[in-house]
Amino acid sequence: MNEVKGYEIIKKRRLDEINADGYILEHEKTRARIVAVECEDENKVFSIGFRTPSQDSKGIAHIVEHTVLCGSDAFPVKDPFVELVKGSLNTFLNAMTYPDKTVYPVASCNDKDFQNLMHVYLDAVFHPNIYKEEKIFQQEGWHYELDDMDGELTYNGVVFNEMKGVFSSPEQILERKIMSSLYPDTSYALESGGDPECIPDLTYQEFLDFHSKYYHPSNSYIYLYGDMDMEEKLKFIDENYLSNYDYLEVDSELKVQQAFEKRVEEEIKYSVAEDESTEDKTYLSLNFSMPGDLDPELSLAFTVLSSVLINSEGAPIKDALIKAGIGTEILSSYEESVKQPYFSIVAKNANPEDKGRFISIIEEEIKKIIKDGINLDSVIATLNAKEFSKREANFGSYPKGLMFGLNMMDSWIYDDSKPFIYIAYNAVFESIRSKMDKGYFEEILQKYFIDNTHSSVVLAIPEPGLVGVMNAKEREKLASYKKSLSREALEKIIEETKELKKYQDEPSSPEDLAKIPMLSREDIRRECIKLSNIEKEVRNTKVLYHDYFSSGIQYISIMFDIRDILPKYPAQISLFAELLGRLDTEDKTRLEYFNEVHKNAGSVNFSSWTYRKINEPEDYVAYFRLSTKVFPRNTEKVLALIWEAISKTVFDKERIREIVAEEKSYVYMALNSASSIYATLRAEAQFNELSNIKDCYRGVAYYDFICDLNDHFDEKIDDLIAFFKAFIKKVFRVENMSVNLTCSKEDYNSFEKDFDKFIDMVSDYEAQTGETSEQDLDAILPSESFVPCEKGYTEGIKFPSQVQYVARVGKFYDKGLESKGYLFVLETILRYGYLWNEVRVKGGAYGVSCGFSQDGYGRFSSYRDPKLTETDEVYESVPEYLRTFDVDERELTKFVIGTMSGIDTPEPASEMGERAMRVYISGETDERRNQRRAELLDVTIEDIRKTADVVEAMLKDQSKCVFGGEQIINDNSEFFDCVRSI
Repeated sequence: MNEVKGYEIIKKRRLDEINADGYILEHEKTRARIVAVECEDENKVFSIGFRTPSQDSKGIAHIVEHTVLCGSDAFPVKDPFVELVKGSLNTFLNAMTYPDKTVYPVASCNDKDFQNLMHVYLDAVFHPNIYKEEKIFQQEGWHYELDDMDGELTYNGVVFNEMKGVFSSPEQILERKIMSSLYPDTSYALESGGDPECIPDLTYQEFLDFHSKYYHPSNSYIYLYGDMDMEEKLKFIDENYLSNYDYLEVDSELKVQQAFEKRVEEEIKYSVAEDESTEDKTYLSLNFSMPGDLDPELSLAFTVLSSVLINSEGAPIKDALIKAGIGTEILSSYEESVKQPYFSIVAKNANPEDKGRFISIIEEEIKKIIKDGINLDSVIATLNAKEFSKREANFGSYPKGLMFGLNMMDSWIYDDSKPFIYIAYNAVFESIRSKMDKGYFEEILQKYFIDNTHSSVVLAIPEPGLVGVMNAKEREKLASYKKSLSREALEKIIEETKELKKYQDEPSSPEDLAKIPMLSREDIRRECIKLSNIEKEVRNTKVLYHDYFSSGIQYISIMFDIRDILPKYPAQISLFAELLGRLDTEDKTRLEYFNEVHKNAGSVNFSSWTYRKINEPEDYVAYFRLSTKVFPRNTEKVLALIWEAISKTVFDKERIREIVAEEKSYVYMALNSASSIYATLRAEAQFNELSNIKDCYRGVAYYDFICDLNDHFDEKIDDLIAFFKAFIKKVFRVENMSVNLTCSKEDYNSFEKDFDKFIDMVSDYEAQTGETSEQDLDAILPSESFVPCEKGYTEGIKFPSQVQYVARVGKFYDKGLESKGYLFVLETILRYGYLWNEVRVKGGAYGVSCGFSQDGYGRFSSYRDPKLTETDEVYESVPEYLRTFDVDERELTKFVIGTMSGIDTPEPASEMGERAMRVYISGETDERRNQRRAELLDVTIEDIRKTADVVEAMLKDQSKCVFGGEQIINDNSEFFDCVRSI
């Protein structure tokens, strides 16, 4: 682009790091800020963001984010977001509220679809229906709910319930308090997402005033990325939206906190179970405000220090705190996506009386490093790992253009001229490498840690039953308020409750729905993407090779068959995988090992891995995987390092004790943060061996194993170490080995040469150590075989939470029903249709999900759900809904299009290789894949009605699991066969 009508091109810059040309533009009439990134990526991205500082903790910014996507002038349907999810080929579609900004990104590979998405989002943010319909605010934000005069008055609302879930997490509570402790006089001291105690204070007029002030082009940041006609897109944005506005001076400036003269100390409470001990449950944090100069070099330096000093294996501050008995998990973070960045060091599972030692140990270690010099091997390893990650630009299912755009927002909203400073990283890495051995990091540590008075100490202290107290306080407040109301006022609330439910029940008109642009079934190709599965051999070892362009990276997984062993020892094998790379070897300390790995590879991982065979639903494969991503020049060395971890790890008891305590903390946090996933896994675990294994190596059963080991460590560790050593001799043998490899053709031959040497290492080890039998393993650790339950059961799992996660699982393949391709469409219909409306819109849950897998299982789950039995009743009503399912052809096609967006999402080479391997192992042929695709594309109303039998069959198993608050689970104890806590 050289000239674009209506815009001034401020700057053009070549971005070699992402192989793109970047432009900074300004809209001439409104001064809207625009960044355009031209490149060859077909996965196009658009986003519009606004600077949105908070004035209080009522959650206005968050509620506005939800509500503007509930209909607009040009697209007046009640939920265009859902209509787009159902009916577009988007590769990303969402919106995010940050502490100081709100961003609305979309992505698609189809140009027509991309244009549609951009149009709907622009109309949503500039012309939302929120001014015409207050019920949108009530539904997404908050409202009083009262069904009859004798009923209980309650609060409800999607954001209200979402934030109750957020405020149930001690990590989230601590993070919020850290920010407010450092920046008490700024908007960062407030909760942009909304404090559940404050959200009901938000008025409809305040909400509207916020939108009218901040959602103006003059306060906007517009981002375009990918292979598209940029001038055409910018012309559309100007003619249809920006040119309709005049420039407006919007005061959205983010205030800066003046530096403290001395450190501050604060405390905050978080909830644990009523009968739970508070010992070793406190979070200690030491936090430093960092300069907000938008210096990319300094930002990278702090990120490196976070890894080198705390987060890596053998990091000095982490080791010092653990050895002093302060906490079981030490971590740190550098938060740069705010105007004034900050650096935090956190000790989990400590005690309040540890505070003084916690601070002094950190300061002593930093002073020691300043005096003796930083470990340059650790710095080099961390820099290499971070540069590898930057160059790989692999964000999984998230489009890289989206992540680049969000990364730009971390600097752009604070300085209009600096959107690219965190993207153009080559010079930054070179600069740090040039001075890292000249006292660079030591000077930073002195200036920003030792001499920095703008810091805080924050403790998050457990309080038994706090959630119950908060719930009781809310109920008392509402009961008192209800008593204060006249009969007329109560009747008004009852009427408003009915009106809102009526509004939620009424579908958008066909005329309004027709205004949402969409593609046709004919726009979608009929054949599946051809997967690359090439069978090769290296000295009789099978190599499954996937020929994909991978930017010169080899993605290698060396796999050892553990099908016969994993069912007996899933938790022990999972822990074994966690230990590898985190213990000393015979040749290296764990710090030396960590540094060598990261100086030579993007990553090295150890894990157990399973996958079910499609034609034999109860059969599966199981492997122990040694995985790495590496440039070919380093493959030989990295494979040697991987084998060193297997063959030479020193199983030091005290170090294992530390890891087990850390693992207990980590798994507990995972169970709390992803409760809907683990509730579903738990509900499925009773059905078959593989599902039980998954629960044992990553779910509730694994947490039970870790807790038991932590509590009885001394009496169990010797047998466990003996098992690990016997397991190594039993499993890691040449005849037990295969390989999954993804790389380009040019890099394959070098892999064969390097892998040939790896085979020699394994063979030599076999010759030296001999083999262990399964009987030997059983003699060391007797195992219990999995026995499926005779019937489904319902389990309630209590943890400190104000919301629930309600899961339901069942089989349908064993009841004579097949898995058809159109079951994918059923998922979309339920997730963004019936279940969305009943569980999220009406019930107030933040989310709801469902799935029907090829192996014949169905799954329902809700997320941050204020309800429990009511949600289960919704699940029960699904078959009846499906038997009378009736939509027009346009609506059904919309569901088909939306389903395909998730199936045809572009993936990086590593993910394509993984997908190809799963298809290969499952036994699914190209013919069957194309048949399922045809069943999906050609789905009819009658096909969907037939799925009622599938859902009814899975519901008959009555397998349920609920993660939720103590009070609501106790109040519904008759719903459960078993109630327990975690």
